[in-house]
Parts: sequence; C-alpha cells; structure tokens
Amino acid sequence: MHPIAVPVLALAAGALAANCNGHAELCDRAYSSVSFVGSHNTPFQGIGPADNQLTSVQQQLDQGVRFLQAQTQDKDGTPEMCHTSCVLKDAGSLQDYLASIKTWVDGHADEVVTLLITNPDAIDINKFGDAFKATGLDAYVFTPEVQLALNDWPTLGELIADGTRVIVFMDYNMDTSKVPYILDEFAYYFETPFDPLEDKLTQCGIDRPAGASADGRMFLANHNLNVEVLPDVLIPDLVNAADTNSKDSIISQTDTCNSNYGRNPNVVLLDFISVGDAIAAQDQLNGL
Repeated sequence: MHPIAVPVLALAAGALAANCNGHAELCDRAYSSVSFVGSHNTPFQGIGPADNQLTSVQQQLDQGVRFLQAQTQDKDGTPEMCHTSCVLKDAGSLQDYLASIKTWVDGHADEVVTLLITNPDAIDINKFGDAFKATGLDAYVFTPEVQLALNDWPTLGELIADGTRVIVFMDYNMDTSKVPYILDEFAYYFETPFDPLEDKLTQCGIDRPAGASADGRMFLANHNLNVEVLPDVLIPDLVNAADTNSKDSIISQTDTCNSNYGRNPNVVLLDFISVGDAIAAQDQLNGL
C-alpha cells in the first residue's frame, strides 16, 4: 500500500466514526432512518398569540433540536420571517435568520441540521438562494444529483464527512432548476394534519400532499397542540405545553404512526420545544 494511503484511510474512518448529532450510533444510520424532533415556527418567540417558541434559534439548537421549520412572507419583495402576515408577527429577515444558523453550524462540525421553509407568497426562489449565499450557509448545503428514493439517502456520518450537513426543504413554490439545494418537501415527505386540537393530537393520517401514499416517503407528524379561542381562530397552547411535549404524549402519537406505517416519523414537530421531554422522546425514537 502506498504510504500515504494509511493516514488517509484512518482519517476517513475517523470522520465516519465520530459522534453524529451527539451519538456515535447515528453515524452509520441513513438520514431517512433517523427521527428528529422539530421546532414549529422556529423564529416566533414569546408568549403572544402568534408565538410558537420560548427560546431563540441558537438556544433551540443548543438544546439538541436539529429540525427547524419556519414561515416566510413577502415584505417589500424579499423573504421575511413573518407569521401569517408581517403585521401580526415579524421576526426579521430571512438573511438574519439564516445567519444565526450559520454561526451555530460553524461551531458544531458533527451536526446535521435540517431547515423546512414555507413560501406561501411564491417569492422568487432566487431570493432565497441569495440569502443563503449572503450568509455563507450555502457552503454547507446538501444537493442530491437526482431525486433520492427513501433508502438512497446518505448516512449522517457521510453528510458530516462531506461537509454537506445542512438539508433544506420548501413546502411550495421551490424550483430546483434554479436553486438545486432547496428541495421539494412533498416529493420527499408527507405530513399529518397541522394545527391539531386535543382530539386529533395522536392521530397519524396523511394530510399533505393530498392523496399521497406513505410508500417511499419520509413523514412529519404534527404534534403542536392548539386551542380554539374563537370559531376557527386557533392559537398555540402554551398552558398545556408540558403535557403535549411529554415523552408519553409524543410516543402515544408515534406509536399510532408506527402502527399505520410500520415505522416512526422522521420528524415530530413541536411548539414550545424547550418545555417538556422533546430530546428524551427523540432519543427513544432512535433507540438510544
């Protein structure tokens, strides 16, 4: 063997054997076989009716959250982190949001982070790409050469070793011919109904995309409880967040999912993720 080959192979083996998202056991597990707890409406922090979280994005990442969902709205032609409308809740620009994530990712070399961004106003996808470039977060993104089948995803260790450890999805109005790393969520996932009330919290039916099959898709279980304050007016239920985010409550829903589809959800999306047992539930879902 050429003398340089031994250290190169040792380095590669070391990279793949390192802790991945805090656990060596996850390094050889395909991304599509890992379960993540996710933060719903990540940037909307506070105790108002339009708030879904109590802690900052970086605090959520420090907690162990590796799936961050966020809404954008069109504000003067650019993507802004707004909840339903920028009059109701404006958490700043997409660029600032991504910059905070980039700072955290820079300092945590063995972590794979997923972003799910919504684009209901059909803002030009290139403006999202511009924000990724401006912050430098595009240096970390994963770009598959073709649409991946469920079993074709790389392992967490491979994503880390390749330096492509930020996975980005968008619900609607993406265009991978223009920004190839912002992936079509519903080409890869299905979701359970969102904004559930108490009587629907543990269900696990397919809501989006309509008429989809579970076969070949990862899936996201919405476990973010709401309370109806007026007819058809729902707000996040902070009062009961500790119960909603308890391990027992989360596992109750994921058990239903497992019964339906023979596997755990890839994502369990939570409000007020700093309250309750989110990370303990994530560890249990991953067999850790």
